[in-house]
Amino acid sequence: MKKSFIYGVAVEGNNFTDREKETRRLKQDFENGQNMILISPRRMGKTSLVRKVQTLVDTKSIVTVYMDIYDCRNEYEFYNKFAASLMKQTAGKAEAVIKNIKEFLVRLSPTLSFGPDPNNELSVSLGITPKDYSPEEILQLPERMAAKMGKHIVVCIDEFQQIGEFPDSLKVQKKMRGIWQLQNNASYCLFGSKKHLLTNLFQSKRMPFYQFGDIMFLQPIPTEDWIPFIRQKFEEKKMSISDALIEKICSTVQNQSSYVQQLAWNVMLNTTKKADEATLETAIEDLLNQNSLLFLQQIENLTAYQMNFLKAVAKGVHTDFTSKEVLSTYDLGSKSNVSRIKTVLTQKELIEKTPNGIVLTDPVFELWFTKEWCE
Repeated sequence: MKKSFIYGVAVEGNNFTDREKETRRLKQDFENGQNMILISPRRMGKTSLVRKVQTLVDTKSIVTVYMDIYDCRNEYEFYNKFAASLMKQTAGKAEAVIKNIKEFLVRLSPTLSFGPDPNNELSVSLGITPKDYSPEEILQLPERMAAKMGKHIVVCIDEFQQIGEFPDSLKVQKKMRGIWQLQNNASYCLFGSKKHLLTNLFQSKRMPFYQFGDIMFLQPIPTEDWIPFIRQKFEEKKMSISDALIEKICSTVQNQSSYVQQLAWNVMLNTTKKADEATLETAIEDLLNQNSLLFLQQIENLTAYQMNFLKAVAKGVHTDFTSKEVLSTYDLGSKSNVSRIKTVLTQKELIEKTPNGIVLTDPVFELWFTKEWCE
């Protein structure tokens, strides 16, 4: 079934919107062996962008490998995911995967399992331990494999901020950087969903991955690019929607890609022939209801001071939180307490620092929080 709008997962094909400039730049980095770091808030479409560029790289001398390390909790869980992805995605068919393992990981006895379609659902379990291979040997795999194949391998690692949660994380990062920066036949595209953690990993001078590669800050897709995309989706369903209403859809969720698609879908679900203001209002209510449980979970363990800080931001306070007026009006405690509040709420990704001051990270959370807690 063809879906009109895709959200919550990576999008592809006709559901991928714009990003022409970013697509061109990332493709050039892939084709020229340049390391790349993508940084942006959540729901901006980083994964979709990377997966699209993978499909556009048609140079036979380049092989791309994608892995999501969200479920990796320590160094060797990462090495197993890293090695298994390389073995599988540089080969294709099961016979070639086995050949890869025999050639590059000869000391292992891996487990391969198949789904209903063996060509598409091959699962590789390597069971690498420190007794089998050192970290250095695993981290050198892309370089060794690329040299053997006579190709260049681009390794794309999603949720890369997870390495910051590993035991002895700094030591692990130093190993990675020390080996990867010397490779000539492999390059890396590193990205994830937690902006503040990624920013710390790649922009702090004290961290190993400082200046590791070309950094791209992914910005929201402009409204003028959303208008023809959304209009066409409605026309395909024999419906209509005005440019003005599309603009309101975008502004309501501050142009965050996943939310734009979700809200547009809600509008479509409530439309028979032509979308209007009433349709949009209903769609926004649906959007808030769809996310309310998640938002409740995000605030359930917050202190009174932290909740008061969120209320201040939601009501338009973005700077001068330690002023007597703000401290008193919103009951934030002492000046030193404000600093602790900012740290906790930033770590929870509820707020972020911008050139204009502190803002709520999630525009739909802001709508929900304002409605539920500030009225």
